Amino acid sequence: MTADLAHAQNVPTEESVREWLQSELGEVVRMDRQARWRPCWYVDVVRDGKTLPLYVRGPRVDTDPQFTLNHEMTLHRLLEENGIPVPHVHGSCDEPNFYVMDRVDGVFEFTDSTDAQRHAVVDQYLQALARMHSLDVQQFSDAGITRATAPELSWQPGMAAFERSYRSSKQRPDPLMEWGLAWCHRNPPDTGGREAPVVWDSGQFLHRDGQMLAMIDFEVGHIGDPMIDLAGWRMRGTIMNYGDFEDLYARYGEYRGEPVDLEAIRWHHFAFTLTNQLTFHAALAAPPLGSGYMTNLQWCTETNVMVVEAYADNFGIDLEQVEVPSPEVGPNAPAFGHLVESLRHFPATDGISSTVGMSGASNVSTYEARMAFRLARHLQRFNEIGRKVVEADLDDLEPLLGHRPATWQEGEEALEKFVIDDNGVHDNELLHLFNRRTRRAHMLLGPEGSAMAQHHPCQPFPPR
Repeated sequence: MTADLAHAQNVPTEESVREWLQSELGEVVRMDRQARWRPCWYVDVVRDGKTLPLYVRGPRVDTDPQFTLNHEMTLHRLLEENGIPVPHVHGSCDEPNFYVMDRVDGVFEFTDSTDAQRHAVVDQYLQALARMHSLDVQQFSDAGITRATAPELSWQPGMAAFERSYRSSKQRPDPLMEWGLAWCHRNPPDTGGREAPVVWDSGQFLHRDGQMLAMIDFEVGHIGDPMIDLAGWRMRGTIMNYGDFEDLYARYGEYRGEPVDLEAIRWHHFAFTLTNQLTFHAALAAPPLGSGYMTNLQWCTETNVMVVEAYADNFGIDLEQVEVPSPEVGPNAPAFGHLVESLRHFPATDGISSTVGMSGASNVSTYEARMAFRLARHLQRFNEIGRKVVEADLDDLEPLLGHRPATWQEGEEALEKFVIDDNGVHDNELLHLFNRRTRRAHMLLGPEGSAMAQHHPCQPFPPR
């Protein structure tokens, strides 16, 4: 991202962050950009002879946020003031927009943890959630944290924010999202009027040596149904070994002194599976510079499969297996193969920023090179099976629509119109259609057997 573009979007640059830190906190002796899709830095500041390890968090550059960065920071600070384990917030800047917190020396994953350590850390997280969900919501509401207009609508603010962002930036038909959103509106959950501060994107915390150090990431936090936080981390649980969710819910219920509402959790889980595509719809339709396109595409394609699986699990419906098309070898196959291998071995720096030396040659970060490699493999895979995938998707529409659209664009438009006009009459038929479509889209992420094309299903709910 250029400095001019960053300034136009009120996005911080390294220079602007460094200037603020040295004015407000102390001498900057280390500043490393985090390799990701939003401007964030690991910083060391020396103040009064002591080194402060800090983390600077800026706004997203590829999507419209559900809530502002200042809303996130306010919730973060209130949690800290109420004794919830979160990183200490040191301050913030409005123009450009970022806030600064302690950098916690912990890890996300459990790769090097024993089973006993993992169990202990997750248990501490459950206790922290239970304490957070017991806090008086009025102090959060008084501070401007988003809240439903009535307690019985506590399921609503998070999904309303995602839908608002999606509709305000929508650029092309999205039949699966229209189907999922319509189902949610027709079948709202009964929350019993529960309200609590929620982190929304739950299951995110740092730990070390069997101790949970801090809960993190309150980007979509608000006042909502606390069952939201028990549903949110089911998707992340596909790659993080939290344990069996039935056991986690039972332990949480002991700490809260009441059993969880599993029906509400089922609803929130289905709603959560929609949120990646709702967030990144526009970023995939027209990716801006600085966007992590393949990260967004992989997230959305993976969770779109989960949309179908969550609905099927909710209603006890078996889904068919979808056959992988046999690859075609086109005249440009050698060129695609050469591009992929070239990017696989592309020389890159360890940093994130692209810089231009005296020769004019750019130094590309390892992160950027990896994204380019994955994009090339996706395009290579589309070159091999993409035509057959598009044709199969169009063939599937004929029994439903009564005609076969001529192009994929016409197919998307016709299917979205059918979904919107249908009002749930053909939900089960559409489920099987979307199962085939989302599975085929997942096949296009990369070569068969690659990590990008591997699906990780969520833990199923217990039978009713």
